[in-house]
Amino acid sequence: MSIVKKHFPVFTIVTVTLNNYAGLQKTYNSIESQDFEDFEWIVIDGGSTDETVEFLRAKRSATRTALNPFRFVSESDEGIYDAMNTGIKEARGRYILFLNAGDQLASSDILSVIAPFTEKKPAFIYGDSLEPPIKKEQEHIYKKARRYKDLKWGMITHHQAMIYNRLVIRDHKLHYSLLYEIASDYDFTLRFLQKSKKMLYIPRPICIFEQGGISQQKASKGRYEQYLIRENLEIVSQTQNLWIGFIQILSWRLKTISPPLYRFLKSLILAWKERKVTKKSKKPTS
Repeated sequence: MSIVKKHFPVFTIVTVTLNNYAGLQKTYNSIESQDFEDFEWIVIDGGSTDETVEFLRAKRSATRTALNPFRFVSESDEGIYDAMNTGIKEARGRYILFLNAGDQLASSDILSVIAPFTEKKPAFIYGDSLEPPIKKEQEHIYKKARRYKDLKWGMITHHQAMIYNRLVIRDHKLHYSLLYEIASDYDFTLRFLQKSKKMLYIPRPICIFEQGGISQQKASKGRYEQYLIRENLEIVSQTQNLWIGFIQILSWRLKTISPPLYRFLKSLILAWKERKVTKKSKKPTS
């Protein structure tokens, strides 16, 4: 009697949505265009009343010209992070990427680019991201990720440009806390990295981030929640925490008043940090 070995896809892409049919279509088209096939797509719908469920049923009934494997859950939940926890429970892939309705993968080959790096079995893979331009005729805004060691200062890149090893999540029983409305992804990533040993940065945009989400609508609450998270996890001193909060407020106001100036100053800071790291790595050891 032969034993059939169960196949686990390389990636699970989890999409959380609620009454965002247009955004879901955009995300689907992005995923369907991938030239890499060893992944699954799971949609966690919070009980939409628009055309979302009909769309998902049609895709589930479709032939192999559509995404396969594909699964969806449609039920009321306690919000986006509760839905993301459901996505984790449903996932079978070795790596999980959260790409919510409206978000897109940055290019049709990005999963093909990332896949070979998963053979090294890193715990955490992250990359750069793109944001929609201010004017339609302009190009996307390139947002370079910061070093993972800078996570105490806030999210190092968009959550949609972070890929988590599912076995690390499983072995340490990690989940998104429902205590935070805005910043639970920050809390989750901090706790995840505390349990991780091998991180990998890919210098390419992984996602196109959909603007206008709750994190931007309630930015001040998100900063306060990040402050509480740093305090609860004891990753910085109280003085450092207050300083980080002040810098975050200053950065947000500058970004609101003059986005070009904000991006210019941020690029200078990133360049300075990279030179500092390069000099340190070249310093001879005794």
